[in-house]
Amino acid sequence: MVHDARSWPIGAATLNFSGDLGEGRSLTDGPPEAWRPVLREVALAGFEHVDLTDSWVRPGDLTTEGRSELVRIAGDLGLAFSAISVTRKSIITPDPEQARANFDYDLRTIDAAAQMGVGVVCLGLHDPLLPAQREALWFWLADGAEDPDDEVTWARAVEGFARLGDYARQYDIRISLEMYEGTYLGTSASSVKLAQDIGRPNVGLCPDIGNIVRLHRPVEDWRDMISAMAPYTNYWQAKNYLRDFDPATGAYFSAPVSLESGFIDYRAAVGIVLDAGFDGPFCVEHYGGDGLSVSATNREYLRRVLAAKLGE
Repeated sequence: MVHDARSWPIGAATLNFSGDLGEGRSLTDGPPEAWRPVLREVALAGFEHVDLTDSWVRPGDLTTEGRSELVRIAGDLGLAFSAISVTRKSIITPDPEQARANFDYDLRTIDAAAQMGVGVVCLGLHDPLLPAQREALWFWLADGAEDPDDEVTWARAVEGFARLGDYARQYDIRISLEMYEGTYLGTSASSVKLAQDIGRPNVGLCPDIGNIVRLHRPVEDWRDMISAMAPYTNYWQAKNYLRDFDPATGAYFSAPVSLESGFIDYRAAVGIVLDAGFDGPFCVEHYGGDGLSVSATNREYLRRVLAAKLGE
């Protein structure tokens, strides 16, 4: 893929919008026209691309006709889907039946991406939020489920993602694995090793280092994380946080902010991944407040950085 700063796909995440119609009804099962209001808001915020986060609508669970309608409605508004992101459906979750269901869902999501003309499917190993996480002010302030230090489970992850990569390759679709704490994708070294063990050219990494710097505990330096993962990066969910630590009390602090205002220097980080050959889509995310408007600010910031780095 060859992009310039203006044409580079930068998608708005739909994680800011609810997938619940109320009374136990899911937006996925609702009438197609119910999808239009959110996509209209995304378009009015100046976006041309959407990261279809499946917490909003699950394309893997739509009918063939439903997927076509979703593409049509987006197209009516001048939008295209740059990626589909699958959330909290680990293929190695401890319940074997649920793990199989999650794997099958990933296959259906790849089928959906192929039908909808979407070139990237982002997967992860993080499980649904635990009760303590749902009750916390920010879910990352409470501990979530963790992958076991176990060679057999690691091998299951490698085998499963390799199979998904092979399935996606027939459609020329990239699989990107999202960095997330407590999983085999929770550190840069483990993420790189997982990608290497999978060994598929279309399976790479999504270095969502914002997921790590927001944690209230010691973490890797963001420069080390992005430098290690850059050669394997094929898609990038970008968000930023304030981060502080008081050695006198041992207290940590973090809070969501725009890309240009936070702890991670995205001007430097973008340069690192570009130098490593990155050419995939961006997704801009933000938790709290008007996440869509902050994401729009992030989009324009990224375009300015790309123009500078690409010499435009």
